Amino acid sequence: MSKRQPKQLHLIGDNYSTHKHPRVLSWLKRHPRFHIHFTPTSGSWLNMVERWFRDLTDKRLRRGIFKSVPKLIDAIESYIRQVNQSPKPFIWTAKAATSLKK
Repeated sequence: MSKRQPKQLHLIGDNYSTHKHPRVLSWLKRHPRFHIHFTPTSGSWLNMVERWFRDLTDKRLRRGIFKSVPKLIDAIESYIRQVNQSPKPFIWTAKAATSLKK
């Protein structure tokens, strides 16, 4: 009976420097089934969390006046409730070739 090979795992991370720290790279070298891929520098548009925070900032926080931290928290929570009432999936429209050129 042959030994089953562990599944290969491909991880996508942003270009934050801690992801390239020598200890992280050393760990990855000792665990060859993990393959890490980095989004391009200045490619925050590829990161859905970054896009969500951009929308929060543009649609609720920018030009807002918050006289206290609790008021800011209320504004963020209100935005989340509003967005969650009619959630919409993100539909990627960019072509891979165009993204890779950038």
